[in-house]
Amino acid sequence: MRLTFRCDPALIDRLEPPMPARAALPAWLRSMPAAAFSPVHDTEVRTVKHCPPFVDAMSHGVVIPLPCDVTVSDGRLSWDWDLPPLSVEAHPRSPLSFHVPAQVSGTPFHHPDRAVVKFNSFWTIALEPGWSLFATHPVNREDLPFRTLTGLVDADRFTDVGILFPAVWVDPGFEGVLPRGTPVCQCFPVPRQPLDIVVAPLEAEHQARYAATAAALLGAPGHYRKHHRVGRSRSAGEVAPESFEIEP
Repeated sequence: MRLTFRCDPALIDRLEPPMPARAALPAWLRSMPAAAFSPVHDTEVRTVKHCPPFVDAMSHGVVIPLPCDVTVSDGRLSWDWDLPPLSVEAHPRSPLSFHVPAQVSGTPFHHPDRAVVKFNSFWTIALEPGWSLFATHPVNREDLPFRTLTGLVDADRFTDVGILFPAVWVDPGFEGVLPRGTPVCQCFPVPRQPLDIVVAPLEAEHQARYAATAAALLGAPGHYRKHHRVGRSRSAGEVAPESFEIEP
């Protein structure tokens, strides 16, 4: 699987490029404790830092970074970003724009006083035939003051302009700076194939394996990581360097 990102030639040395999600893991994940006291258990328990599915989900695919600092003050978003003349007249020049609240009327996201921002994309994205791009809020990033809405784009055919990423601003009290490089969206390719869903009872063989695996999981920590997780230096599905192209 190859993902190809292209931008205006005038911006190739100015933009923060898309990056493997593993390279954008938040500081809190690295600094959080590996164990914490649980009053329910009256002892220390392992935290999600020990949970491979939790971390692997955050490491999966690529993230689209904010191209410049955005200052939030008194409910206003502003930026100071001087761009050179661009090759395409219709190309966006601001890091974000806005949707009116009415565009999400009838959804759980709607609130008359809640802003719906749109993170503008300065990159076109091209996938191989038969694949679509699943775009969502950066996984497990509840610390961000916005929630990127999830979308699915047929990026093997829609490749000529950038994909825009709408987001609901969920923290009206946020004051400060969203720094350049903040992940605004996490993306990964998904095959465009119909699902063959099978529903069946556990047969005797499955029951025996269920009991054995459940006992192993309860017997010692790390069973999933040691015996079931795919061995990798990067998460399965994460873009390998040779498959990740940035082009003007």
